Amino acid sequence: MEDVTGRVVVITGASSGIGLSAAVALARRGDQVVLVGRDPARLTAAASEVRDATGTLPASYRADFSSLDDVRTLAAHLRSAYDRIDVLANNAGAIVLHPATTVDGNELTIQANHLASFLLTVLLHDRIGRTVVTASGAYRWGNLDPRDLNRPLERYIPFLAYGTSKQANILFAGEAARQFPGMLAYSFHPGAVRTRFYNDNRFVAWGMKHSPLLRGPDKGAETLVWLATADPARLVNGAYYYDKKPRRVSAKATDPALAAALWKASEQATG
Repeated sequence: MEDVTGRVVVITGASSGIGLSAAVALARRGDQVVLVGRDPARLTAAASEVRDATGTLPASYRADFSSLDDVRTLAAHLRSAYDRIDVLANNAGAIVLHPATTVDGNELTIQANHLASFLLTVLLHDRIGRTVVTASGAYRWGNLDPRDLNRPLERYIPFLAYGTSKQANILFAGEAARQFPGMLAYSFHPGAVRTRFYNDNRFVAWGMKHSPLLRGPDKGAETLVWLATADPARLVNGAYYYDKKPRRVSAKATDPALAAALWKASEQATG
């Protein structure tokens, strides 16, 4: 592990789940964690949980990734507050059960899970030491078409839209490593983790909370914490990890031409 004392680590999607677990773990190691979340009340509760575990109240910023203006405002605040961001954990994400379009004109899943993180990273890339992107093995369901990022809206199936956004996460991490030589980039699969994704469906939410087949958030956060703290000499820049090991992924998530096309499409979609 690197000497992490005093590093600045920004974690999106930090109000609950693996984002909050990672924040607590990294703060205990000596990092100065910065929490980003959408819901003010949950963000305040998360900051209090980190303080209770470590004795230090972390900084926190509210940002709703369904609005790219929120992302731009967040980036401006972070640039003003921190000369360097040692780690940006692009962890925010959601499964959207019904077709929806954001105020920016993008399909909600691809914006919340990819485009917002893309924009935040690009706006801050000159200050970021490494980024860790929370992807998923669900990328296998993806059918990304950079020519039309809103394609899932034509026949919306939640898990396919989610898989497409996770495919984009892996492609983005790989291309970020090529686009920004001064910044390290990794993506990872946290495993099947109990999440708040289905809170608007009581039956599914109960199953997600109590199923013995799912990992708890602390276990899901282990690879994120490891990628945020491991010596870069032990890691493969741009690679995809699962359980602290690099994993091979199919061509749909590693094709450099597809990654470059996604990058250009993401630039256009985010302005």
